[in-house]
This record gives sequence, C-alpha cells and structure tokens, in this order.
Amino acid sequence: MTDTLEARAVRFAYDGHEVLRGVSCAVEAGGVLGILGPNGAGKSTLLRLLAGLAEPTGGMVTVGGRSVRALPRREAARAVGFVPQREAVLFGLRVRELVALGRAPHTGWFGALRPEDHRAVNEALARCDLTGLAERAYATLSGGEQKRCLVARALAQRAPWLLLDEPVAHLDLSHQLDLCELLREVTAGGDTGVGVVLHDLNLAAVYCDRVLLLRDGEAVALGTVGEVLTPPRLRETFQVEVWEAKHPDGAPFFVPRRAPGGEGSTAHRGRVFKATEGG
Repeated sequence: MTDTLEARAVRFAYDGHEVLRGVSCAVEAGGVLGILGPNGAGKSTLLRLLAGLAEPTGGMVTVGGRSVRALPRREAARAVGFVPQREAVLFGLRVRELVALGRAPHTGWFGALRPEDHRAVNEALARCDLTGLAERAYATLSGGEQKRCLVARALAQRAPWLLLDEPVAHLDLSHQLDLCELLREVTAGGDTGVGVVLHDLNLAAVYCDRVLLLRDGEAVALGTVGEVLTPPRLRETFQVEVWEAKHPDGAPFFVPRRAPGGEGSTAHRGRVFKATEGG
C-alpha cells in the first residue's frame, strides 16, 4: 500500500443538490490533515467519501492507488478506520465490547479474540483514558466518554488511515488536548495518516500538518497552517473578522468576533454587521 489516501476532484450530490464540487486532497502517512469550514461546507461528506462509505458522483477516492470503493469490504475495513460524529447503536454493549468491535476486520464478526486482539483493545482503552470504564455500559456514559469510546474502537482497528468527524465535540479541554496529542502520536511512526474534521481553528493550528478549507462544497485553500489560515481568507470563508496572534511558544491562535465598527456592511444569515478591512 502506498502512503496516500487521496480524493481526486470528487463531487457528490444529495437528491440532485451538489454538496461537493471537484474537491481534491490527500491524507498522507505520518501526517494530520485538518478539514475545516462553515457548517454545510461539505466536510463530513468528504470524510465519508474518503472512508469509502459513499460513492462520489464524480471523481474518485483511491488508497494505495486503488479505488477505495473497489476494495473488498473486509480489506477496506482493515485499511480505513472511521469515527463518526455520533452513533445511534451499540447501547447494549459494555465499553470493552464496543472497543473490541474494532478487531472485527481481523477476526470476523463472530471470531474469538486472540491474544493480539486483546492487546490491541487494552492499548486502545488506555490511550483514550477508558480503562477504568471498560466494564461500564456504553449507554450510561456521558457524550464525551462515548466519543472517546468510538475513537478507541478505531484505534483498536489499527488501520493505516484514521478518519475522524469532529472528534473533540463534547470533550472537556483536557480531553480535547489529550485526543489531539494522541493523533500526533499515532502518526509519529510514519505508518498512519489522519484526516480530521475540526471547528476549532486553534487546535487545527497546533496539531495539523496541513489544512483543507472548504466553503459551499468547494476547496478554498489547501496547504500548511501558515498558508491557509490567514485572517483575510478566514474572514472570507466564515464571514466574521478573525484576529491572529502568537502564543509564547510561537504557535498562532485566532480570535473570531463581530467587528464593532468600520466601513461597509456584510449580511450574514439574516444579520447585518459592520465589517472592517483589517485582519
């Protein structure tokens, strides 16, 4: 398998409404690609196409140079781990049982867990701070704890590509940082590539190697954090002012706000606010 999971000019439509229009990007082994943009920009749809969970209406998604949709189902599950925003099943399972489902591509749905499978499950539980909750019922957990269970299940899968849709939603600040540091950790060996949908510009600036910025189903920019996350481009994409500053460690951070004054006005979802020319 080569070191790229790639979307090539993909298009996708729901009921005749095109929500992605010719978007290209690559998730590379050893790196984290952040996918950002306003609500409805097509971020989750793109992630599902990359995971092979939907068929593009144009373009294609390849992994190792092969169409991800053409891979046998079990081979595809071994190649790509996917963490959805939410999952409305699994409420009869304990945490350990849920995480063990990540081993199904290796054992079969009804196969007994082998020693290496138990090791993968235990490691995933520990990495997601779930060891103490392993025997709890999934349904009794908080939203943040459930999200960590879904991440642990994907880690137990040990796929070379890991795709996560808003994984920090519902997590407290400590666990947000823990998860983002974990994503950096799993790519450090150079064998795993991560694609992650985020809304937090500051987490993306610190933890992503490259960023894809989407708006209205199209790519606004793709490149490094410094190339993509500029105040003018963020203002154009999100229709709010964004001020950039530097953390003492040199990392950029961004402060979005409604500008109180300045020349001109901009309509945004029914509200009219003054927009300055500064960045």
